[in-house]
Amino acid sequence: MSEPARILQVHAARASLAQEVARVILAGFDRHYCLFREASVRAKLLYERADWAAMGELARERIQMYDKRVQEAVDELLARFPEAEREESLWPAIKLAYIGLLHEHRQPECAETFYNSVACHVLHRRYYHNEFIFWRPAVATEHLEGEAPIYRCYYPLQRGLRQTLREVAASFHLANPWENLHRDLRSLVHALRTHFPRPLRVRPDLQVQVLASLFFRNKAAYIVGRIINAQRELPFVVPILQNERGELYLDALLVGEAQLLVLFSFARAYFFVDMEVPAAYVSFLRWLMPKKPRAEMYNAVGLAKQGKTLFYRDLHYHLRHSSDRFVAAPGIKGMVMLVFTLPSFPYVFKVIRDRFAPPKDIDRQTVMDKYLMVKLHDRVGRMADTLEYSLVALPLERFEPQLIDELKRECASIIEFDGDSLVIGHVYIERRMRPLNIHVEELKRDGDEARLRGVLLEYGDAIKELAGAGIFPGDMLLKNFGVTRHNRVVFYDYDEIATMTEVEFRSIPAPADYAEELAAEPYWSVGPHDVFPEQFERFLVADPRAREIFLEHHADLMDPAFWNGKQERIRAGVLEDVFPYPEALRFRR
Repeated sequence: MSEPARILQVHAARASLAQEVARVILAGFDRHYCLFREASVRAKLLYERADWAAMGELARERIQMYDKRVQEAVDELLARFPEAEREESLWPAIKLAYIGLLHEHRQPECAETFYNSVACHVLHRRYYHNEFIFWRPAVATEHLEGEAPIYRCYYPLQRGLRQTLREVAASFHLANPWENLHRDLRSLVHALRTHFPRPLRVRPDLQVQVLASLFFRNKAAYIVGRIINAQRELPFVVPILQNERGELYLDALLVGEAQLLVLFSFARAYFFVDMEVPAAYVSFLRWLMPKKPRAEMYNAVGLAKQGKTLFYRDLHYHLRHSSDRFVAAPGIKGMVMLVFTLPSFPYVFKVIRDRFAPPKDIDRQTVMDKYLMVKLHDRVGRMADTLEYSLVALPLERFEPQLIDELKRECASIIEFDGDSLVIGHVYIERRMRPLNIHVEELKRDGDEARLRGVLLEYGDAIKELAGAGIFPGDMLLKNFGVTRHNRVVFYDYDEIATMTEVEFRSIPAPADYAEELAAEPYWSVGPHDVFPEQFERFLVADPRAREIFLEHHADLMDPAFWNGKQERIRAGVLEDVFPYPEALRFRR
């Protein structure tokens, strides 16, 4: 064989190998997305059966599903093509072959992320050349469509508004009967009219657009859509709940971006949505909520890995187009986490310290386990979602010198310097919130008692809702809570959280004598899981006036009976109702 022929044969063999490797990776993704969609279909069945415990278990399974499918793809790839691990030079050809396979694919952006995950596992490298992975998307998703339209259009001028809404409700083919749909439609029409005050000029293009799949979460299914009347567009969501007999009822009308942002908050669990074309769903949702980042939208519909990919791209894009520096985050420094932020970017970066000062008696793995526990748990709008990354390289010049010194001193084991980059071995990233202790101090200083009362009410509600969801926050000081832009109080310090059922809530026994009453140390025995709610009053709210306001609404938090009652409900399998919208919006039944 001539040398040119031999070279051509080698190139053909490598191209064939690249094609086969690409097919293995894409088959792994297709299996993952098929299971992802099956989970959404199953969520509908569980909703119809009101099997809330199974719904929660399914949510936890789905979060862990992606990593399992990636590992399966890696194992198969290495078993069949071990040279893919040895020869990095193959990967530009593998990537090119993979792009070719994504023609007409319905989830190309998610398939690219899956490819990146597999490639990073196989190559065992910290930095990857752009030609090895999809640093930027290679396949456009704009105007991508599936076999069926992602939303349905209804025209009230043809059938009337009430009949149109009846058709919308029936279009999802839920198995359960309705409690009183006529009553609910009357309430819905009445609520809509408050947003279209008379005299209303109806335009010929009046239409109702509704996403074809319901959004399932916890004990609710949500209809998501918008109403268009000439230049007016009204985003809306209608929750569908069940009564104790399994009958359906429309519970409220949520209207406008502000109310939808709370429903899709980063502090809530992910929705189950059956989507053939996720990019199309995200685009529709961003019509409704243009202020919400695309990354958080993917998170909200359960595609957290795609959300992580987009967030990482957004971060580096922002770094390229800004010049401010990373600094220590405002607030009281934590004993477990070193927290820093980029003032122009609305997130905080949390790095576990190498050593924890007393009285913290935990280790790094325990902290990581707590964060995983939060990720897998229903956050009921009261715990911030966290993006977890490994080996993040950031430009060294963008860090304040004082922060660099603190990272060297406190987190030396998981940072290193590589040229002009600071490489962080492990980091959690969360939405930045205003620390509650700073917010309360500011309100007291301004004499704004109305807002102070409101935020202290929220603070107690947050603790109670977490307890009802089975979470004992542990360290409930103001500094461990934040205030969102919608004035909701959210917990964000997880190193001392526990499940409600592993804590023993006890009353402080009466002292046996005067000496015990005056003792500096507790005169009663304290077990490792014992908690004495009567002591909360001393440290939850230090300021006397603020404490007085807090106790007006939440004195029951100081009573062991409150906590033991929550435990009994949890052990009985009761899932408490936590509505992601105000009680005032709920329809009368």
